[in-house]
Parts: sequence; C-alpha cells; structure tokens
Amino acid sequence: MQTIKAAVCRAFGAPLQIEDIRLRAPQMGEIEVTLDAVAICHSDISFAEGAWGGTLPAVYGHEAAGVVTALGPGITGLAVGDSVVVTLIRACGTCGNCAGGHPTLCETPYDGDAGPITTADGGTLHQAMACGAFAEKVVVAQSQVVRIDADIPKDAASLIACGVITGVGAVVNAAGLRAGQDVVVIGAGGVGLNAIQGARIAGARRIVAVDMSAEKLEIAKDFGATHGILATDPKPWKASYKALGGRGADAVIVTVGAIPAYDQAPRYLGYGGKVVMVGMPHSGATSSYEPVIFAAVGQGMVGSKMGDVVIQRDIPWMVDLYAQGRLKLDELISGRWRLDQINEAIADTKSGSARRNVIVFHNEGN
Repeated sequence: MQTIKAAVCRAFGAPLQIEDIRLRAPQMGEIEVTLDAVAICHSDISFAEGAWGGTLPAVYGHEAAGVVTALGPGITGLAVGDSVVVTLIRACGTCGNCAGGHPTLCETPYDGDAGPITTADGGTLHQAMACGAFAEKVVVAQSQVVRIDADIPKDAASLIACGVITGVGAVVNAAGLRAGQDVVVIGAGGVGLNAIQGARIAGARRIVAVDMSAEKLEIAKDFGATHGILATDPKPWKASYKALGGRGADAVIVTVGAIPAYDQAPRYLGYGGKVVMVGMPHSGATSSYEPVIFAAVGQGMVGSKMGDVVIQRDIPWMVDLYAQGRLKLDELISGRWRLDQINEAIADTKSGSARRNVIVFHNEGN
C-alpha cells in the first residue's frame, strides 16, 4: 500500500475534502497511472451532489491522463513510462455487448467499494466510475486506458477521456451522421462543443447550436457551428427550421441534462431524423413526447453512453486529429487548477461559464 492525496466526497452536496488515502498495487490485468491532469465533468458534480445515489465516502473523477508507473500481472502492450488516457470504460471483453463491439455497455458489474483505494485507516472508500481520478494516482483495468504519444499535452489529452469521445462519438457513432446532413446540438458546453466539432469533422452541411447563453453560441461558431439560436426564444425550433433552409434536422444531439431540452428536442427533427440523448437528468426526472409523430414520419430517439466508442479504435484517430490541428482541445480548457483548489474549480464549472476546468498535478494552477 502507498499513501496518496485525493479529493474525497464524504457527504452529498458538501465540499470535497483533500485527504491522504491508501492505494494498493495493481493486480492481474491492472495498471497504475500517476496522473498529470484530470478534468472536471458535470457527471462528477452530479454524483457528488447525490443526483444518482451511490456509496460514500467516494473519490470521483474519470477524465484523466498520465504516465504508467506500475504494471500488474498479465499486462501486454504497455510499459512503465508510457503516456496514457484513462477512461471510465471498464470492459470485460467477453460479455455479449463487449463481444458485439459495444464496450461502453459492458454487462459485467464493477464493485467500486472493493476497488484499489481505502481511507487512511483502511476503511471502505468507493472508487467512483471505476476511476477515482480526483487523486494523484489511480489503479485501473488495462481496458480503461489508451496509450498516446508522450508529446501530447496531458491537460488536453485528459479531455479526450470523456467529453471529447462523448460529444464526437454521439455524432459519428450514435447518430451515424453522413456528409451533407444537418445537425442541431442542444447545449454548447464541453460535450456540446465536441458534438459540434464532431459534426464539422463528419462533413455536416449545417450545424445549429442551441443554448441559453449568447456568449456560448459565439464560442460554438469557433468550433464549427454555422448558426446559433438562443434557447430562450419562444419557439427556437422554428428558428432552426429557417436556418436549415425550411427543413428539420437529420440529427438532434441533446448534451444537457435538462428536461425542457428533452421535451423540445423532437420538434427540431426532420423526416426520418433521430434524437440522440447524451445529457443525463437527475434520476426520477421524466420527459414527454407524442409517439404517433415518431411513427408517422420515421423518427427515433436513442441513448448514447460515452459516444458509443471503442476507445482503442476511436481515441487514436481523435489524437491524430488534434495533432493535425483538426480537433480543438486546448481551446476547451477554461482554467487549470491544483488539487487543493478543486472546490473552487467545481464552483466555476457550476457557474455555467466554463468549458472544461482541469486539475493539474506537478504544475502551477491558475
């Protein structure tokens, strides 16, 4: 066992506490990664607020990058010193979904209470989302990591682990967007901006961003949006139809966990269009729609978890796009913070103005 620093959640809705915790050595099929950066995702905040339940105390954080510092038995293809992206996608590789090419839907449960971390006195400490990356180091399954070039900045690389693959993947994998089609992206935050640039990369004809903030809509245009519409407009879907030349969208990507956004999403669709549900409302929240319309004009709704990615396939090409200047990552970072500033970074994220705040280790924060 070694002792590391981590931000621990001991009560839902309370500030995280910086504590010493214990981390065991990697076991069969696991690796230890010393982190250089971990981004703050809205999912971490929702979990820490108790939106979806879970065990406490817990360490959240799941969007990370660092360097391999130890290997458990059975590891192949990785070496100590390798730079890696760390994701929450822990895939067994043998269940029906994994074998069918859908590792984000792995059916093998993971018990975060029996993971590699404990409190300083040896008590149970939940490794949330199979990562627990609000910490100096993590021990995770090899299936959760992808090796990257050492010269890729870790703060930028950390974003790929969730926000980027979720947004880009929702367009490319879940929506199956073809070149020349039209897209509406509801929400121009971190995931929404990635859906927008995913649509641009995929060759969308027109990309309409919808958000409550005029400032965010301007930023969305930097990422590839051709039009911006305020969600506060009385009937924003009518403005979208006008922007799309008098027709509905082929795909509507909902990247916010807001029920009004889900209630309105089908209104933006054209014939045969599809709503892709990415943003996650709190448990118990419900939305409503008219099934007859979907049936009559061949529309659909589908959930997308983590962009339906296969990380060993999708992350390398996204890293290449970044290296080529075709995928924006640095521009997504709103601020860099130290671990002991994590509550300030979370508050800044909750303010709605941030794209992605990143906790950096071994470096100065903002």
